[in-house]
Parts: sequence; structure tokens; C-alpha cells
Amino acid sequence: MLDSLFEKFDNIIVLDVETTGVDCKRDEIIEIAMMQIIRKQCAPFIEEEFSALVKLAPNRELPAVISALTGITAKQLLEEGFPKDKVCSKLANMLQLSNLLLVAYNAQFDLCFLYYFLNSFGKGGVLKGVKMLDMLTVYKDRKPYPHKLSDAVNTYSLVTKNAHRALDDTRMTFELLCAMWKESDDIRQYINLFGYNPKYGVSGPKISSVKYMPQGYGPVKKLYET
Repeated sequence: MLDSLFEKFDNIIVLDVETTGVDCKRDEIIEIAMMQIIRKQCAPFIEEEFSALVKLAPNRELPAVISALTGITAKQLLEEGFPKDKVCSKLANMLQLSNLLLVAYNAQFDLCFLYYFLNSFGKGGVLKGVKMLDMLTVYKDRKPYPHKLSDAVNTYSLVTKNAHRALDDTRMTFELLCAMWKESDDIRQYINLFGYNPKYGVSGPKISSVKYMPQGYGPVKKLYET
């Protein structure tokens, strides 16, 4: 499984972030998870899982709508959250793995937040040259609207169900990657290719290594063929 990806990459990291909002320059990460996948005995193997709540900046409040969505409370962040610099060091170490592919669902969102978080500690450079895969782009090419991660979970009858917590969403994204690879092995065609809604444009700052292309609500033609 995932043979074509492991022909090109030694390590795959699947990630997800939960945040205080949608502005990567202004809002903050409150939870992050990363799952390192390697190839072992000709099969994908979870080498490491990392998940952490992240303390808010002083005098920063957690919006009630975010608590309602994720179940994460301000008290949890205060009592269980890790300092930002400690989380940054761990992430930077994981992202220095050799020959790495980063995978996320709606990767534009997660990767922009990840970059600004790392860059606030001078570590943004660890993402330079790293290849990126957006599973939302792949899913939109294969299935009609709606396109939330929960829709993909239901479509492919994935095992992991709980959403809006970083580790659960990371596990769901990995399961989705495996299911979609089994369905059609064209995943490599989407590396560093992100689709965006032509009505709204690219959300957040563009990633310099990524090619952005307009993508509609339903599968018509493969994005990499246009």
C-alpha cells in the first residue's frame, strides 16, 4: 500500500491543526498533531504519533465558538497546554526527516498556520523544499459536493469518526489517503498541486512551491490534466 509514494519518499507526515480562527497571521494554533509514516515490511507503518495542546499567548482568549466546535476549553489549554517554544522544537525536529512528504486535508489552511507558527521562532526554513499533498484537492477531483473531511469519512466508510480534534483528524486523513490510493493510484500527480474555489480565490498566503489551480464543486476533469 502507498507503494508509489514510498518509491519517491522515505517519510510521510500527516498533520492537522486546530486554531482560534481562520487567519494564519493573527489567530493561533491551539492543538496540533503529526503522524510519521514509514515503509516497513512492504507496508505503511506508523513510526510516531505526536499530539499536543498549545498554550495561548498571554491575554489571548479562546473564542466560545471554537470551544463548541472542538471541545477544547480555555482551562484545558491553561492546565494541559505545552509552551509554544517546546512544541515548535518538536515540530522542527520531525520536519527535518529525510525525503519528506507532508499530507493534510485542506492543506493550505494547516500549512499556512504551521509556517507562521514555526517562523515566529525562526524555524520556518525547515519547510523549504518539503513536498506537500492536499487530500481535499484529491477528494474534490473524485467525489461531488460536499467536501468536508467528515463527508470523506462517510464516503469511504473509514473507522475513525471523531472530528475537530487534531489527532483524530490526522488519523482520518491517513485512513483516507490509504483508501483513495487503493481506489486509484494517481496520488503522486497531486503533489504540490492545490485546488481552490474560483469564486473565493486562494485562502491565505500562497505557498511558493505549490501550483494553485481553480477547482469546481464536482469532478469533471482531473486537475493535473487541465
